[in-house]
Amino acid sequence: MLETSVRLLRLLSLFQARPGWTGAELAGRLGVTTRTVRNDVERLRLMGYEISSTTGTAGGYRLGAGAALPPLLLDDEEAVAVAVSLHAAAGGTVTGIEETSLRALAKLRQLLPSRLRHRIEAVRDATVSVTGRGPTVDAATLTAVADAVRARETLRFDYRGHDGTVSTRAAEPHRLVHTGRRWYLLAWDTARGDWRTFRADRLTLRVPNGPRFTPRELPDEDAATRVVRGAGSTAWRHQARVRLHAPVGVVADRLTPAAGLLTADGDGALLETGGDSLHDLAGFLGSLGVGFEVLDPPELRAHLRELAARYASAAGVSG
Repeated sequence: MLETSVRLLRLLSLFQARPGWTGAELAGRLGVTTRTVRNDVERLRLMGYEISSTTGTAGGYRLGAGAALPPLLLDDEEAVAVAVSLHAAAGGTVTGIEETSLRALAKLRQLLPSRLRHRIEAVRDATVSVTGRGPTVDAATLTAVADAVRARETLRFDYRGHDGTVSTRAAEPHRLVHTGRRWYLLAWDTARGDWRTFRADRLTLRVPNGPRFTPRELPDEDAATRVVRGAGSTAWRHQARVRLHAPVGVVADRLTPAAGLLTADGDGALLETGGDSLHDLAGFLGSLGVGFEVLDPPELRAHLRELAARYASAAGVSG
């Protein structure tokens, strides 16, 4: 009986690594006959696993998604990765997922051997999370938007703009993008006939969804690049284009995705960024530790000249 149980676990592990196998392949991996494989597959079906089978030269077995959630097999590295991810999610930017993540983490820890619990606790004790990174978004909203993306259904929602005004929109959802601080929806606005970026925490979905649509191709850019560029035009009061006197690879290590759009510019880099105030924006650019030239806006250049004069005076440097 013990040998059969071990073999069933090995069979499940094979299915989780690749959902489709021929009977001969499974028999070879397990070191048994194809008849034994058939019997083991039937045992798994009785345990709640949905496994389809086909006959013929191209036939075999395929693990599908069942109505129930059977036991999940994870190796040591996968178990640690899941536990660390759940711990991080408990302090994330999705409203309502914190308690769920903690419950799942508690259940997982009960099943882990002591050697893995020690590894997870070591990672937890050695790391610190920065809270307050951005506004939180309701988990149900993210789920509903993701479902609409997959089903290719038009979303209808009320949207609260940067100035607090609310408008009713209809849009074909393309992708959800997380910048590290905020969740955004990239979608084709049907009324405006153009791509738009919406902050997910400002969405109030209307039900039911609108009609199905044929997905559009994004011109030139990927979803993440377009969202970062589009978010900058609405999230910041002051937008800026800055040429940095350092290679892209050097600057990229000092920036988060939410900081702006970074592209190569000869031997240097071009940063499209912004801030709620010129002073904060100047301080951010200075904190990068590289030389830079402000291309836009002129108001930022004027503010930097004012700061330069103030610092020079503080340092005892005469004009």
